[in-house]
Amino acid sequence: MIDIAWKAGAFLVVLGVLVVFHELGHYLVARWCGVKVLRFSVGFGRVVWSRRVGSDRTEWALSLIPLGGYVKMADEREDDLAPEDVPRAFNRQGVGKRIAIVAAGPVANLLLAILLFAGTFVAGVPGQVALLAPPLPGTPAAAAGFAGSDRVVAVDGDPVASLQDLRWRIVRSQGRDSVAVEVERADGSRATRTLPVSGLSMAAWEGNPLGALGLRPDLGAPIVDLVSPGKPAEAAGMRQGDRILAVDGRAARSPSDVAGATNAHPGTPIVFRVARDGAESDITVVPESIEQDGKRVGLAGLRLKVDPAAAQRVAITVRSGPIDALGQGARKTWELATFTLRMLGRMVTGDASLKNLSGPITLADFAGQTAQAGVLTFIGYLALISISLGVLNLLPIPLLDGGHLLYYLAEIVLGRPVSDRAFEVGQRIGMALLAMLMTLALVNDVSRLF
Repeated sequence: MIDIAWKAGAFLVVLGVLVVFHELGHYLVARWCGVKVLRFSVGFGRVVWSRRVGSDRTEWALSLIPLGGYVKMADEREDDLAPEDVPRAFNRQGVGKRIAIVAAGPVANLLLAILLFAGTFVAGVPGQVALLAPPLPGTPAAAAGFAGSDRVVAVDGDPVASLQDLRWRIVRSQGRDSVAVEVERADGSRATRTLPVSGLSMAAWEGNPLGALGLRPDLGAPIVDLVSPGKPAEAAGMRQGDRILAVDGRAARSPSDVAGATNAHPGTPIVFRVARDGAESDITVVPESIEQDGKRVGLAGLRLKVDPAAAQRVAITVRSGPIDALGQGARKTWELATFTLRMLGRMVTGDASLKNLSGPITLADFAGQTAQAGVLTFIGYLALISISLGVLNLLPIPLLDGGHLLYYLAEIVLGRPVSDRAFEVGQRIGMALLAMLMTLALVNDVSRLF
């Protein structure tokens, strides 16, 4: 119950901040354009608190349902206005001003993301050096000539400061044939590897593209943190504190190496090379066969952790000055916004799974997780959701800001506003589309719970 309350609280903080900035964008530009604002509300439904301020006596309100917000402007189509307010009505403004007012909300979300990312870059982003373990045989990385102790320094000429940077650069390459990866080798020399990326499945792109390509982080030999009672690892004699050096003769350089090998051998013996009390020995484990996501996988009953000394060796903190941080924040916001648009396009064409859509349950879950992970992680999540909100609101779907912009562009082309009939039909189509998207997102949320 406490966990649910924590996640719900974190989600409401995220939603509240994003809604305030979004609506503040509409409000400020409306005032700048001379439009009278009647109400600025955080939330929908019945007003539970309000206060009127300013020469226009704008009502600032908190409403009952905290799942959005709105700015209500003077508009002859909705209210009977005093004669002196008619020139300040939204509907009386030129199409250029109406476009500016409507676009200001999504733009405010994108500007917020830039500032949030810039703040994290100034404070320092924790990460780890993109130091690679030897690639598994038969993977694209092995074919490209990658070797153990290679440190990735650039992808397609873009600098790579951390493993997180590397993953993002690879994810951005989706849809291409290959990428050029520059590495610094163990002897200090540099080389460029051509890494093919076109053969990955959709599941690999959406899961662990680095692992699917054979790019494995070198985090040192993993350590057994817990041996589950009654499971195969305990029966074979493994103990807490054992250091796993290799699995079936292949060096283990991270917990995921061991987990991947175990999962791939349900009911089949595998040999762990283990270091214990200064001596090495081989332990044979037969992973239990269980069903997961419709297929059989192996379960040994081990919980592993990264060697703290090895983690310290690759740990870094990436910091920037304020000016550089703003540039980095703008670049990251642009990259994530364009990536979001590409992913939406791929979902429409069927090249990406609709399971990528997330609703409020998943968003609340991640809000809680990132809040527990620390302030910088939470700020990064807030920036990411702000970008998503900005991009989604610019989509040309009636009811969204992008739908209104579509009407105004049509007005420019036609030389007159769209007819009331066309507006009404568009609103109904938009409502149906949004209802379908929300339903699909909720179905995805529920499916992730089971």
